[in-house]
Amino acid sequence: MTISTSNIICITNRSLCEGEFLKRIDDVASCGVKAIILREKDLSAEEYGSLAEKFVVICRKHNVEAVLHSFAGVAIGLGVPNIHLSLDAFRKLDEEKKRAFKKIGVSCHSVDDALEAERLGAAYITFGHVFATDCKKGLEARGVRALKNVCNAVKIPVYAIGGINCGNIGLVFENGAGGACVMSGFMKCESVKDFMKKLIEEK
Repeated sequence: MTISTSNIICITNRSLCEGEFLKRIDDVASCGVKAIILREKDLSAEEYGSLAEKFVVICRKHNVEAVLHSFAGVAIGLGVPNIHLSLDAFRKLDEEKKRAFKKIGVSCHSVDDALEAERLGAAYITFGHVFATDCKKGLEARGVRALKNVCNAVKIPVYAIGGINCGNIGLVFENGAGGACVMSGFMKCESVKDFMKKLIEEK
């Protein structure tokens, strides 16, 4: 699969962000990513909701898919149709809330997780962490073989996550991933535009 903006998702992390966070979000949204997932789990629902309001405005300005993370109630309140959840949170989400979303993504860490998420109605899953990453210090990477097994097990898109950079992004597509999620690179790079260009150029 060719790497393009249509299969790259940015995951946010304020603690890694170089410079002002919302300015960084604006830069990422303008570089053409498929979606941005606002993954700020340290915030209270009220704090997250306040940040999400501004985040959604930026994404809409650039016609980029805004995805909220964990806070399903906040997403419903703001009328955001996309949510990303842990598998456990997805299991517990009641049917009425499920119907409020057009697209629900689920974090998975095994073939069994992926099959369950698909059975429960996930639109896509993320699988990781594929490569070693400082965000998961001390935890062994699951690797591209495990990624391939998950991709082969389900029919829904699988987005690889964890330690993905310009040097290894090609490997996740070679092993069947429908897309890639990148956090640190987008949050830390000097130029978002140049970083995205390098990601896409990696074959």
